[in-house]
Amino acid sequence: MGDVFRALADPTRRAILDELQERSGQTLFELVSRLVMRHGLTSSRQAVSQHLDVLEAAGLVRTRREGRYKFHDLDTAPLRAITDRWRTDPRENP
Repeated sequence: MGDVFRALADPTRRAILDELQERSGQTLFELVSRLVMRHGLTSSRQAVSQHLDVLEAAGLVRTRREGRYKFHDLDTAPLRAITDRWRTDPRENP
């Protein structure tokens, strides 16, 4: 769970997740373009790629290859695990 919190701590990574939530299945080039146009972030492709690696290691992004293209998809399962941790009534699990 620490990887998820660390991944979410960075504002650029949160912007990437926002973009993937709005439109999943984006390439690196598409993400970089949207980050510049919509968020005013001028991160290089290499920097965004490193952010995607952190998000993928935390389980928040899944990557799939189709031919020479690599697509990135949002995976909210780690976020559900966090909310479920504190949503459970402690009286239900003695």
